[in-house]
Amino acid sequence: MASLIESELKNGVIFGDTNTAEYVYMPASEIGVKEPVCIYEVNDMRDDVDVKEALRLIRIRSLRPAVHPRLGNSSC
Repeated sequence: MASLIESELKNGVIFGDTNTAEYVYMPASEIGVKEPVCIYEVNDMRDDVDVKEALRLIRIRSLRPAVHPRLGNSSC
């Protein structure tokens, strides 16, 4: 059973912390894919992570739904 955070992530919600410029999101092109790739951004660094790692980062970094500087509040 998917968690609420996982469901939001798969629906395009961007999680982040605007103070640290740290964001985790699933690109629109990955929504609905069997094994999607998420993006983890810190400042100018971008890294591909799987959903499990994205959820771990959201939890340990206490990221909340946020407004991304380029994408706004949704990756869709």
